[in-house]
Amino acid sequence: MTTHDTPLKGRICLVAGATRGAGRAIAVQLGTAGATVYVTGRTTRGEPSEVGRTTETIEETAELVTAAGGEGIAVPTDHLEPERVRALVDRVDREHGRLDVLVNDLWGGEHLIGSAFGRKSWELDLADGLRMLELGVRTHAVTSHLAVPLLIRNPGGLLVEVTDGTAAYNGTRFRENLYYDLAKNAPIRMAFGLAKELAEYGGTAVAVTPGWLRSEQMLASFGVTEENWRDALGKAPDFGISESPVYVGRAVAALAADPDRHRWTGRSLSSGHLAAEYGFTDADGSRPDCWGFLVAKETGTPAVADHR
Repeated sequence: MTTHDTPLKGRICLVAGATRGAGRAIAVQLGTAGATVYVTGRTTRGEPSEVGRTTETIEETAELVTAAGGEGIAVPTDHLEPERVRALVDRVDREHGRLDVLVNDLWGGEHLIGSAFGRKSWELDLADGLRMLELGVRTHAVTSHLAVPLLIRNPGGLLVEVTDGTAAYNGTRFRENLYYDLAKNAPIRMAFGLAKELAEYGGTAVAVTPGWLRSEQMLASFGVTEENWRDALGKAPDFGISESPVYVGRAVAALAADPDRHRWTGRSLSSGHLAAEYGFTDADGSRPDCWGFLVAKETGTPAVADHR
Protein backbone atom coordinates (compact mmCIF):
# COMPACT_ATOMS: atom_id res chain seq x y z
CA MET A 1 0.00 0.00 0.00
CA THR A 2 1.07 3.58 -0.63
CA THR A 3 0.75 6.58 1.66
CA HIS A 4 -2.19 7.60 -0.53
CA ASP A 5 -3.91 4.33 0.37
CA THR A 6 -3.11 4.71 4.08
CA PRO A 7 -3.42 8.43 4.87
CA LEU A 8 -3.73 7.73 8.60
CA LYS A 9 -0.61 5.60 8.94
CA GLY A 10 1.13 6.60 12.17
CA ARG A 11 -2.01 8.18 13.63
CA ILE A 12 -3.27 7.02 17.01
CA CYS A 13 -7.03 6.79 17.39
CA LEU A 14 -9.40 5.88 20.20
CA VAL A 15 -12.91 4.74 19.35
CA ALA A 16 -14.85 4.65 22.60
CA GLY A 17 -17.80 2.32 22.15
CA ALA A 18 -16.56 0.13 19.29
CA THR A 19 -18.25 -3.17 20.09
CA ARG A 20 -20.71 -3.09 17.20
CA GLY A 21 -22.60 -0.85 14.78
CA ALA A 22 -21.24 2.59 13.96
CA GLY A 23 -18.37 2.38 16.45
CA ARG A 24 -17.08 -0.88 15.03
CA ALA A 25 -17.31 0.37 11.45
CA ILE A 26 -15.56 3.64 12.33
CA ALA A 27 -12.73 1.72 13.96
CA VAL A 28 -12.36 -0.59 10.96
CA GLN A 29 -12.37 2.26 8.45
CA LEU A 30 -9.73 4.13 10.46
CA GLY A 31 -7.73 0.89 10.37
CA THR A 32 -8.26 0.61 6.61
CA ALA A 33 -6.62 4.04 6.36
CA GLY A 34 -3.62 2.70 8.29
CA ALA A 35 -4.28 3.97 11.81
CA THR A 36 -3.56 2.35 15.14
CA VAL A 37 -6.97 2.12 16.79
CA TYR A 38 -7.74 1.49 20.45
CA VAL A 39 -11.25 0.04 20.66
CA THR A 40 -13.25 -0.02 23.86
CA GLY A 41 -16.54 -1.33 25.12
CA ARG A 42 -18.14 -3.48 27.77
CA THR A 43 -18.77 -6.69 25.82
CA THR A 44 -15.79 -9.02 25.70
CA ARG A 45 -15.44 -12.67 24.83
CA GLY A 46 -15.65 -13.42 28.51
CA GLU A 47 -18.36 -11.01 29.64
CA PRO A 48 -21.38 -9.41 27.93
CA SER A 49 -22.74 -5.98 28.79
CA GLU A 50 -26.30 -5.16 29.84
CA VAL A 51 -27.21 -4.93 26.14
CA GLY A 52 -27.19 -8.71 26.19
CA ARG A 53 -25.59 -9.31 22.81
CA THR A 54 -22.70 -11.75 22.94
CA THR A 55 -22.09 -12.09 19.20
CA GLU A 56 -20.09 -8.85 18.93
CA THR A 57 -17.06 -8.16 21.12
CA ILE A 58 -14.31 -5.59 21.29
CA GLU A 59 -11.73 -8.30 20.65
CA GLU A 60 -13.43 -9.09 17.35
CA THR A 61 -13.49 -5.40 16.45
CA ALA A 62 -9.75 -5.13 17.11
CA GLU A 63 -9.11 -8.16 14.90
CA LEU A 64 -11.17 -6.59 12.11
CA VAL A 65 -9.14 -3.37 12.40
CA THR A 66 -5.91 -5.31 12.05
CA ALA A 67 -7.24 -7.37 9.16
CA ALA A 68 -8.19 -4.12 7.40
CA GLY A 69 -4.58 -2.92 7.49
CA GLY A 70 -4.30 -1.01 10.75
CA GLU A 71 -3.48 -2.11 14.26
CA GLY A 72 -6.42 -2.86 16.51
CA ILE A 73 -6.00 -2.86 20.28
CA ALA A 74 -8.95 -3.97 22.43
CA VAL A 75 -9.22 -2.47 25.92
CA PRO A 76 -12.29 -3.48 27.97
CA THR A 77 -13.62 -0.24 29.44
CA ASP A 78 -16.78 0.90 31.16
CA HIS A 79 -16.81 4.61 30.35
CA LEU A 80 -19.01 5.37 33.35
CA GLU A 81 -16.04 4.50 35.56
CA PRO A 82 -13.51 7.38 35.50
CA GLU A 83 -10.67 5.29 36.89
CA ARG A 84 -10.98 2.76 34.06
CA VAL A 85 -11.06 5.55 31.48
CA ARG A 86 -8.04 7.18 33.12
CA ALA A 87 -6.19 3.86 32.95
CA LEU A 88 -7.11 3.57 29.27
CA VAL A 89 -5.77 7.06 28.48
CA ASP A 90 -2.63 6.41 30.52
CA ARG A 91 -2.03 3.26 28.47
CA VAL A 92 -2.37 5.15 25.18
CA ASP A 93 0.04 7.79 26.52
CA ARG A 94 2.51 5.19 27.75
CA GLU A 95 2.49 3.22 24.51
CA HIS A 96 2.38 6.09 22.00
CA GLY A 97 2.66 9.43 23.78
CA ARG A 98 -0.08 10.95 21.66
CA LEU A 99 -3.72 10.76 20.62
CA ASP A 100 -4.74 12.11 17.22
CA VAL A 101 -8.41 11.12 16.93
CA LEU A 102 -10.98 10.58 19.69
CA VAL A 103 -14.37 9.18 18.71
CA ASN A 104 -17.09 9.15 21.36
CA ASP A 105 -19.58 6.57 20.07
CA LEU A 106 -20.82 5.65 23.52
CA TRP A 107 -24.44 4.60 23.91
CA GLY A 108 -25.56 1.03 24.59
CA GLY A 109 -29.11 2.05 25.49
CA GLU A 110 -30.94 0.26 22.69
CA HIS A 111 -32.56 -2.15 25.12
CA LEU A 112 -34.21 0.80 26.90
CA ILE A 113 -35.81 2.67 24.01
CA GLY A 114 -38.40 0.09 22.94
CA SER A 115 -40.50 0.68 26.04
CA ALA A 116 -39.80 4.42 26.05
CA PHE A 117 -40.95 5.59 22.64
CA GLY A 118 -44.51 6.85 22.59
CA ARG A 119 -44.60 7.34 26.35
CA LYS A 120 -44.50 10.52 28.38
CA SER A 121 -41.38 11.05 30.46
CA TRP A 122 -43.31 10.63 33.72
CA GLU A 123 -44.80 7.36 32.50
CA LEU A 124 -41.40 5.83 31.88
CA ASP A 125 -39.53 4.09 34.67
CA LEU A 126 -37.29 6.81 36.11
CA ALA A 127 -34.33 4.47 36.45
CA ASP A 128 -34.54 3.64 32.73
CA GLY A 129 -34.70 7.31 31.78
CA LEU A 130 -31.73 8.22 33.92
CA ARG A 131 -29.82 5.22 32.60
CA MET A 132 -30.23 6.61 29.07
CA LEU A 133 -28.63 9.85 30.22
CA GLU A 134 -25.80 7.99 31.91
CA LEU A 135 -25.08 5.88 28.83
CA GLY A 136 -25.53 8.63 26.25
CA VAL A 137 -24.29 11.76 28.03
CA ARG A 138 -22.23 10.98 31.13
CA THR A 139 -20.02 8.50 29.27
CA HIS A 140 -19.17 11.14 26.68
CA ALA A 141 -18.40 13.74 29.35
CA VAL A 142 -16.19 11.39 31.36
CA THR A 143 -14.24 10.27 28.29
CA SER A 144 -13.67 13.75 26.91
CA HIS A 145 -12.62 15.11 30.30
CA LEU A 146 -9.93 12.46 30.67
CA ALA A 147 -8.80 11.99 27.05
CA VAL A 148 -8.77 15.55 25.68
CA PRO A 149 -5.57 16.54 27.56
CA LEU A 150 -3.75 13.87 25.55
CA LEU A 151 -5.57 14.85 22.34
CA ILE A 152 -4.39 18.47 22.57
CA ARG A 153 -0.76 17.57 23.30
CA ASN A 154 -0.13 17.91 19.56
CA PRO A 155 -1.93 20.44 17.35
CA GLY A 156 -4.58 19.21 14.96
CA GLY A 157 -6.44 16.65 17.07
CA LEU A 158 -9.91 15.56 15.98
CA LEU A 159 -12.79 14.82 18.37
CA VAL A 160 -15.94 13.21 16.96
CA GLU A 161 -19.17 12.99 18.92
CA VAL A 162 -21.38 10.32 17.34
CA THR A 163 -25.10 10.80 17.84
CA ASP A 164 -28.50 10.33 16.19
CA GLY A 165 -29.73 13.26 14.12
CA THR A 166 -28.25 16.54 12.98
CA ALA A 167 -28.62 19.81 14.82
CA ALA A 168 -30.89 21.07 12.05
CA TYR A 169 -33.15 18.03 12.16
CA ASN A 170 -33.27 17.54 15.93
CA GLY A 171 -33.58 21.26 16.61
CA THR A 172 -37.18 21.40 15.40
CA ARG A 173 -38.33 17.86 16.17
CA PHE A 174 -38.98 15.89 19.33
CA ARG A 175 -37.07 12.60 19.20
CA GLU A 176 -39.89 10.34 20.46
CA ASN A 177 -39.07 10.42 24.18
CA LEU A 178 -37.66 13.12 26.45
CA TYR A 179 -34.74 11.08 27.78
CA TYR A 180 -33.74 9.82 24.34
CA ASP A 181 -34.09 13.35 22.96
CA LEU A 182 -31.74 14.66 25.65
CA ALA A 183 -29.27 11.82 25.17
CA LYS A 184 -28.97 12.40 21.43
CA ASN A 185 -28.94 16.19 21.47
CA ALA A 186 -26.32 16.47 24.21
CA PRO A 187 -23.43 15.20 22.01
CA ILE A 188 -24.27 17.88 19.43
CA ARG A 189 -23.88 20.59 22.05
CA MET A 190 -20.77 18.87 23.41
CA ALA A 191 -19.15 19.06 19.98
CA PHE A 192 -20.14 22.72 19.69
CA GLY A 193 -18.70 23.59 23.11
CA LEU A 194 -15.58 21.48 22.73
CA ALA A 195 -14.89 23.15 19.39
CA LYS A 196 -14.66 26.46 21.25
CA GLU A 197 -12.36 24.98 23.88
CA LEU A 198 -10.10 23.18 21.40
CA ALA A 199 -9.68 26.14 19.07
CA GLU A 200 -6.57 27.58 20.75
CA TYR A 201 -4.89 24.15 20.47
CA GLY A 202 -5.63 23.76 16.77
CA GLY A 203 -8.15 21.01 17.51
CA THR A 204 -11.38 20.20 15.73
CA ALA A 205 -14.61 18.91 17.29
CA VAL A 206 -17.65 17.81 15.32
CA ALA A 207 -20.83 15.82 15.81
CA VAL A 208 -21.46 13.08 13.24
CA THR A 209 -24.65 11.12 12.75
CA PRO A 210 -25.41 8.12 10.58
CA GLY A 211 -28.83 7.85 9.02
CA TRP A 212 -31.09 4.87 9.61
CA LEU A 213 -28.34 2.50 10.54
CA ARG A 214 -28.43 -1.18 9.65
CA SER A 215 -26.63 -2.15 12.82
CA GLU A 216 -26.48 -5.76 13.92
CA GLN A 217 -29.21 -5.07 16.44
CA MET A 218 -31.44 -3.27 13.93
CA LEU A 219 -31.12 -6.09 11.41
CA ALA A 220 -31.95 -8.63 14.10
CA SER A 221 -35.07 -6.67 15.06
CA PHE A 222 -36.33 -7.08 11.49
CA GLY A 223 -35.22 -10.72 11.28
CA VAL A 224 -32.87 -10.04 8.34
CA THR A 225 -29.13 -9.86 7.66
CA GLU A 226 -27.02 -7.39 5.71
CA GLU A 227 -27.23 -9.77 2.74
CA ASN A 228 -31.05 -9.85 2.59
CA TRP A 229 -32.00 -6.65 4.42
CA ARG A 230 -34.38 -5.56 1.65
CA ASP A 231 -36.72 -8.33 2.77
CA ALA A 232 -37.67 -5.95 5.60
CA LEU A 233 -39.08 -3.37 3.20
CA GLY A 234 -42.47 -5.07 3.33
CA LYS A 235 -42.68 -4.20 7.02
CA ALA A 236 -41.02 -0.78 6.76
CA PRO A 237 -40.81 0.69 3.22
CA ASP A 238 -38.72 3.62 4.46
CA PHE A 239 -36.01 1.13 5.45
CA GLY A 240 -34.91 1.53 1.84
CA ILE A 241 -33.09 4.71 2.84
CA SER A 242 -31.10 2.86 5.50
CA GLU A 243 -27.35 2.59 5.35
CA SER A 244 -24.73 0.10 6.45
CA PRO A 245 -22.35 1.06 9.27
CA VAL A 246 -19.58 1.25 6.66
CA TYR A 247 -21.04 4.55 5.46
CA VAL A 248 -20.52 6.47 8.72
CA GLY A 249 -17.19 4.68 9.16
CA ARG A 250 -16.00 6.10 5.88
CA ALA A 251 -17.35 9.51 6.89
CA VAL A 252 -15.21 9.67 10.03
CA ALA A 253 -12.14 8.27 8.23
CA ALA A 254 -12.53 10.94 5.54
CA LEU A 255 -12.69 13.66 8.19
CA ALA A 256 -9.62 12.29 9.94
CA ALA A 257 -7.63 12.23 6.70
CA ASP A 258 -8.66 15.74 5.61
CA PRO A 259 -5.89 18.28 6.36
CA ASP A 260 -8.52 21.02 6.09
CA ARG A 261 -11.05 19.40 8.45
CA HIS A 262 -11.00 22.37 10.83
CA ARG A 263 -13.47 24.09 8.52
CA TRP A 264 -16.12 21.77 9.98
CA THR A 265 -15.36 22.47 13.64
CA GLY A 266 -18.37 22.93 15.89
CA ARG A 267 -20.75 21.64 13.26
CA SER A 268 -23.19 18.77 13.15
CA LEU A 269 -22.63 16.54 10.10
CA SER A 270 -24.31 13.48 8.63
CA SER A 271 -22.81 10.55 6.76
CA GLY A 272 -24.85 11.52 3.69
CA HIS A 273 -23.61 15.12 3.80
CA LEU A 274 -20.00 14.04 4.16
CA ALA A 275 -20.37 11.48 1.36
CA ALA A 276 -21.39 14.28 -0.98
CA GLU A 277 -18.45 16.39 0.18
CA TYR A 278 -15.75 13.71 0.08
CA GLY A 279 -17.05 11.47 -2.69
CA PHE A 280 -17.24 8.14 -0.87
CA THR A 281 -20.16 5.71 -1.01
CA ASP A 282 -21.74 3.06 1.14
CA ALA A 283 -20.45 -0.50 0.86
CA ASP A 284 -22.85 -1.24 -2.02
CA GLY A 285 -21.86 1.85 -4.02
CA SER A 286 -24.96 3.86 -3.09
CA ARG A 287 -25.05 7.28 -1.46
CA PRO A 288 -28.18 7.45 0.73
CA ASP A 289 -29.25 10.66 2.45
CA CYS A 290 -31.57 9.62 5.26
CA TRP A 291 -32.07 13.02 6.84
CA GLY A 292 -32.73 14.71 3.51
CA PHE A 293 -35.28 11.99 2.72
CA LEU A 294 -37.10 12.43 6.02
CA VAL A 295 -37.34 16.20 5.61
CA ALA A 296 -38.61 15.79 2.04
CA LYS A 297 -41.21 13.29 3.19
CA GLU A 298 -42.44 15.58 5.97
CA THR A 299 -42.74 18.56 3.63
CA GLY A 300 -44.50 16.63 0.88
CA THR A 301 -41.57 16.84 -1.54
CA PRO A 302 -41.28 13.75 -3.75
CA ALA A 303 -38.88 11.39 -2.01
CA VAL A 304 -37.60 7.96 -2.97
CA ALA A 305 -36.68 5.69 -0.09
CA ASP A 306 -34.68 3.09 -1.97
CA HIS A 307 -31.74 4.71 -3.79
CA ARG A 308 -30.25 1.44 -4.91
